[in-house]
Amino acid sequence: MIDLTDPILELIRLAATDLPPDVEAGLRTAVGQEEPGSAARGALETILKNVEMARQDSTPICQDTGTPIFYVNYPEGWSTRLLRSQIQQAVAEATRRAFLRPNAVDSLTGKNSGNNLGDEHFPTIHFEEVDGRILKIDLMLKGGGCENVGAQYSLPNSELGAGRDLAGVRKAALDAVQKAQGKGCAPGILGVAIGGDRGSSFLASKEVLLRQLDDSNPDPELDDLEKRLTREANQLGIGPMGFGGNTTVLDTKITSKHRLPASFFVSVSYMCWAYRRRQMIVEEGQITYN
Repeated sequence: MIDLTDPILELIRLAATDLPPDVEAGLRTAVGQEEPGSAARGALETILKNVEMARQDSTPICQDTGTPIFYVNYPEGWSTRLLRSQIQQAVAEATRRAFLRPNAVDSLTGKNSGNNLGDEHFPTIHFEEVDGRILKIDLMLKGGGCENVGAQYSLPNSELGAGRDLAGVRKAALDAVQKAQGKGCAPGILGVAIGGDRGSSFLASKEVLLRQLDDSNPDPELDDLEKRLTREANQLGIGPMGFGGNTTVLDTKITSKHRLPASFFVSVSYMCWAYRRRQMIVEEGQITYN
């Protein structure tokens, strides 16, 4: 097994300092949808200047470099113990080089570890063994501000008038956006999971955020709902950073999971405009980044 510590360090650097092309394209499209001279347009223009400076100087896009969440799909024969160790070493080195801010705080003592290493869940690493010979590592950096405005609903919900159907899912998701009021650093991206238990539902609502902004949901009903939620969220008038305007969310991604008959959860993970995710692929000793 090869040592991937340095390649993973580069994956972290890219995620923290270089916004993915599809996200930047979405922000640039959004600028043209806001009125010239408006606070909304000014916020987006400032965001894009920040994106360009971060890329040029290899500095973090946002001062909150977020929780590192790794999704590792590995072939048979790879050691998850060694992969975990290499990821942890790369995270510590990325923190030393200031690609990541020290974010791992002990909840009981309040002490910061200083290197983004905490218990077994910080950084968060999800492992899954897959067929074939390709190793794939996806990294998401999830900021605290957008994490704070995530929400979970148990349907039916009489307050929202939301039943156990896609109409109820729509009401729950829009309620989450309305309550966020730009505090998640809008324009954001919605990750919505239908079903599962409380834990697996929230997990799925984050994992679906790994999709590209310009893709389509293979399920026609969910694809229609994704487009409708994006359109209707942008009619709420919250706008970039809560300043008002036409761009409250850039996109919506939805997934559906099996559930118990007694439960119908809808989980909404809100991702800020600093939609930091990158992918590393190892195939026959060659490493590529997306």
